[in-house]
Amino acid sequence: MAITTAASRLGTAAFDQTRPIELRPNWTPEDAKIVIQSVYRQVLGNDYLMQSERLTSLESLLTNGQINVRDFVRAVAKSDLYKTKFLYPHFQTRVIELNCKHLLGRAPYDESEVIEHLDRYQNQGFDADIDSYIDSVEYDTYFGDAIVPYYRDFVTTGIGQKTVGFTRMFRLYRGYANSDRSQLAGTNSRLASDLAKNSATAIIAPSGGSEGWAYQASKQGTAPSRTFGRSSAGSNPGLYRIEVTGISLPRYPKVRRSNKEFIVPYEQLSNTLQQINKLGGKVASITLAQ
Repeated sequence: MAITTAASRLGTAAFDQTRPIELRPNWTPEDAKIVIQSVYRQVLGNDYLMQSERLTSLESLLTNGQINVRDFVRAVAKSDLYKTKFLYPHFQTRVIELNCKHLLGRAPYDESEVIEHLDRYQNQGFDADIDSYIDSVEYDTYFGDAIVPYYRDFVTTGIGQKTVGFTRMFRLYRGYANSDRSQLAGTNSRLASDLAKNSATAIIAPSGGSEGWAYQASKQGTAPSRTFGRSSAGSNPGLYRIEVTGISLPRYPKVRRSNKEFIVPYEQLSNTLQQINKLGGKVASITLAQ
C-alpha cells in the first residue's frame, strides 16, 4: 500500500502501485529482457543509456541463465560504465547516497552508515564497498537473488523501515522521469548536512507531478543577500526581492532557468509579477530586501 494517501502528488505511484520486477522460475527470454531494462533503470539512476554502452556480455550471461539477477546487479554496479557516471565525477558522500539509492532502494539513515562505507572504500576499495551492499542481510531480505532493487521506502512494509528514510528519499528522488545526473544540485551531496546534524529532512516534492513543483535556492548566479541601492526620488523607499523558478529565456532554442532573483521597488512589483507570469515563471517568495 502507498505510504501516504497523497503519494500521487509526490510522484511515487510508479513504485508503490506496481509489483517488483522478479525473474521467476520457468522465465522466458522476454522476461530476462524486462529484468535487464529494469536493472539498467534502477542501478544507473534512470540515466540515458546508449546502445554502444550496453553491457552485452553480462546481458548474455543473464539471458542464458549463467548468472542470477543479484549477480547482474553487482556486475553493473562494478562496471566502468557505472564508475564513469557516478564514481569519478562525485565526492564520496554523494557516491554513497547514490549507492544506497541504486542498490538498497533507500537513502542513508544516519551518518554512521556513511562513515562505515567511507572507511570500507578507503581501506578495501570501491568493489568491496559495492559487495557490502549486495551481500548484506538487508539486500537478501528484500531482493534476494531474483528481484530487481526498487525504491522500497516508498512502500509501507513495517520491516526495518525508518520514517526518516521516507523523507530523505525525496532529496535523492526527483521524479520518475528524472535522471540522477540531471538534477539542480549537480554533484553535491543532498543529505550531508541533515545526516551530520541527525535532523529530519523536509520533503521537497519532485517537479513534473500532477500538483506542485520543485524549488531549490541556487548557490550561484543569484542576486546578493544585501542591497545598497534606493528607489527613485519620491517613491516608496522599500526594495523587494522576488525569487522565481522556471523562467523561459527569450531566445531560441527555448531554455528554462532553474531559478532567478529580482530586486525591485514597491511600485514596480505588480508589473514585474505580470512579466514573470508571461515568461512562465513561478514565484517562490517575495521578501523585503535588506
